Amino acid sequence: MQHEQEVPTDRLLKAKRVVIKVGSALLVERGRLRRRWLDALAADIVAMRARGQQVALVTSGAVGIGRAALGGVIRDLSDRQAAAAVGQIRLFDAYRRALARHGAVGAQMLLTPGDTEDRLRHLNARATMEALLTRSIIPIVNENDTVAFDKHKFGDNDRLAARVGQLISADLVVLLSDVDGLYEADPRSVPDAAHIPVVTAITPEIKAKAGRAGSSLGTGGMAAKIAAASLALGAGSYMAIANGQKNGALGALARGEARATWFVPSSEPLTVRKQWIAATVEPSGTIIVDAGAVKALYAGNSLLSVGVTAVEGEFSLGDPVRVRSAMGQDIGIGLISYDSDDARIIARKRSEHFEALLGYQGPDALIHRDNLAMTIHQDAMEEAQ
Repeated sequence: MQHEQEVPTDRLLKAKRVVIKVGSALLVERGRLRRRWLDALAADIVAMRARGQQVALVTSGAVGIGRAALGGVIRDLSDRQAAAAVGQIRLFDAYRRALARHGAVGAQMLLTPGDTEDRLRHLNARATMEALLTRSIIPIVNENDTVAFDKHKFGDNDRLAARVGQLISADLVVLLSDVDGLYEADPRSVPDAAHIPVVTAITPEIKAKAGRAGSSLGTGGMAAKIAAASLALGAGSYMAIANGQKNGALGALARGEARATWFVPSSEPLTVRKQWIAATVEPSGTIIVDAGAVKALYAGNSLLSVGVTAVEGEFSLGDPVRVRSAMGQDIGIGLISYDSDDARIIARKRSEHFEALLGYQGPDALIHRDNLAMTIHQDAMEEAQ
């Protein structure tokens, strides 16, 4: 069993570059900041910096802090964006003050999915992060909730933390939350459910154990944390889900005194380019492939049109599309070499027929292997079948 492996409790001490995500329920209580808790977090982060570690923070809490200015009621998206606008400035000022008391400097970064999905913006965001981290400045990241909406949102800061980890090639992503990890069943309804200390692959069984959000302020829940773990493992990063409610929780985790679920990568990380592709929030369409194509893709080959059984959605040449097996398992995301109309025409056809079918001879591969990021480990995919 994967959770019988040794628990990597020293990973937080060994990691050179760490992303720490702070959940809303930890920062905000009854609409007010937990300032003593925040001060203890700042002290733990400065201690990490003193050990030579580089730290980036991903924080929630802007809406929770700002909602009081709207009378405490969030009725719709515009109210949520307004609350974020009010709360964001207060949230980052609180971080700035807490870090300054311990001699550290923080920097604000607000991201949207386009900042990770557009190649040039991705590289610019990465360069900014690198410039801050190499100067021992702590990037404090949040989604730009004042303008983001629907599919143009990361959706929750768990996945944002994993994508920041991809952006900076982090060794470890730590999700501080109001839960201490993954359980065999939801501990709120099954009090004696067994805690799972180690996970090495995001299998359908692991996904099935995810529950709903544990906080009225949060948008994630365990399902979002498992999705974040899938991104982190694909990038070759460790990830931990730990309860951060007590003051000094990060330090306790570093000392091995706090229980957590550790997600351990079992394969080589994706290249930076493929990490960028895998970080796509909402692919433009879906390509359904047969069993032979699935086998070829896991062997490191490009996706050929002969293995495509169906094309779903509308997309243009170069758009990110999802690759799905005939069994319904999402196995990868790739940049497509044809638009959706042409892809439908050449599905199940060999490349020697392309010119007769399309009027031009395009690339042999529907998705070249260099533009394809497999998003689920082969063992986990086979277990689902």
